[in-house]
Amino acid sequence: MPDLRIVQSALDQAVKDGVFPGAVLAVRHGERPVVHFSIGNLSTSPPGFPVTPSTTYDLASLTKPLVTGTSLAMLIQNGRCGLGDRVADYLPECADTPIGSATLRHLLTHASGLPGWRGYYERLNASGRVPASDAERAAAKQSMLDCIRSEGLIYERGTRSLYSDLGFMLLGFIIERCGGLSLSAFFKERILASLGESRLEFVLPERLAEYLEAKTKEGGGVAPTEVDPWRGRLLHGEVHDENAAALGGEAGHAGLFGPADSVLTITGIWMQAYHRRTSLLDQDLVRVFTRRQNQEGSSSWALGWDTPSVQSSAGRYFSGRSFGHLGYTGTSVWIDPEAELEVVLLSNRVHPTRKNDAIRGFRPMIHDLVYREFVGSDQGRSG
Repeated sequence: MPDLRIVQSALDQAVKDGVFPGAVLAVRHGERPVVHFSIGNLSTSPPGFPVTPSTTYDLASLTKPLVTGTSLAMLIQNGRCGLGDRVADYLPECADTPIGSATLRHLLTHASGLPGWRGYYERLNASGRVPASDAERAAAKQSMLDCIRSEGLIYERGTRSLYSDLGFMLLGFIIERCGGLSLSAFFKERILASLGESRLEFVLPERLAEYLEAKTKEGGGVAPTEVDPWRGRLLHGEVHDENAAALGGEAGHAGLFGPADSVLTITGIWMQAYHRRTSLLDQDLVRVFTRRQNQEGSSSWALGWDTPSVQSSAGRYFSGRSFGHLGYTGTSVWIDPEAELEVVLLSNRVHPTRKNDAIRGFRPMIHDLVYREFVGSDQGRSG
């Protein structure tokens, strides 16, 4: 049996050391009940209420595998698109541009040649006003697409991997074109509804007040991030990522909010499919999506998921068949199908400032600790 006190003590120390104001850690091992740890407060400035296991966090780039990766897998298994299809097949605006001939596989493995990041949000709206209607979001998405398609490639496609928000913004647009719905509606209606999951969502600006009120009544609250100079306010229930905000809070690379148990709802369908059990996802396709694409080791990326590498945030023990992802706000998920272990860490380490990067050292430590207590360290990394 795991000694839960050891894990809780490590979380306590992280709050004392200023790694984050508070956090939730959720661990599922095999068929055993989920074990929850919570520590600290929602915020330090102003002082916030205590964190609970149901506290909602800005999941940041966990949006990439949880929403974009899962949605694309659903579309592919339903014959709506394919990994070898080109960007221009779905976004004809990109025909005759450098990115137009990239494939969905290139985007999913961050090997498209696109830059990693651009501050398009200031170009779309210098005043910091975010789109707050379907019509405004549609216009913002078209403007963002125009920005991305005008980019030149900064390396030869397929020769390396450079983590790129831009590629996942394009994937979000492609899902909308293929699925015939907005990204948030597709995720809600085609995936979450089938799972009976209602607590994962993109927080659209016109619903912000209603959303915060509902989360307060439910208990747990929503953890704020930081004061954004572009928007001129403390972000609370608003996506931290500026480019996602410029799209109205709904994007392929960021924007998802939710509690730890809801993250496990999505990771669970990947784990179930991996082990060829009943799942929304196709079993063979899940094996493709979660397998490292460059077996020579020059890139750790699978399709939308990362895999453990040297000095990985997953620590020393997660097997080589593991897959996971990080979120800039202080979130992460790592899944080891060999050990049937899922670990979700949610925090707001960017509160009160993104300049705090102490979580880099904390992540591998806590994953090592969890693995030793729940699985045992004798298995080690393999595969």
